[in-house]
Amino acid sequence: MAEITLTLDAKKRISLSKLLKFNEVSSVTASILENGNILLKPMVSIPAQELWLHRNPKALAGVKKGLAQKGTIDRGSFSKYAK
Repeated sequence: MAEITLTLDAKKRISLSKLLKFNEVSSVTASILENGNILLKPMVSIPAQELWLHRNPKALAGVKKGLAQKGTIDRGSFSKYAK
């Protein structure tokens, strides 16, 4: 595991930008462990209109299956429409 030292600013804040490598991260949950260590978990948010998909395992499995399939479709030649 990589370790990095983050320095507190004058208001006792730290920037997590060096740790968060994904642009999708929108928040972080923090847990203080019994030994005093702090565990940060990057979180992502999804649009409310897509929440149903994540709550419906059958639909989500169907979407994942569809995304995994090869996406080429032969529509034939369009050469007759070329000028």
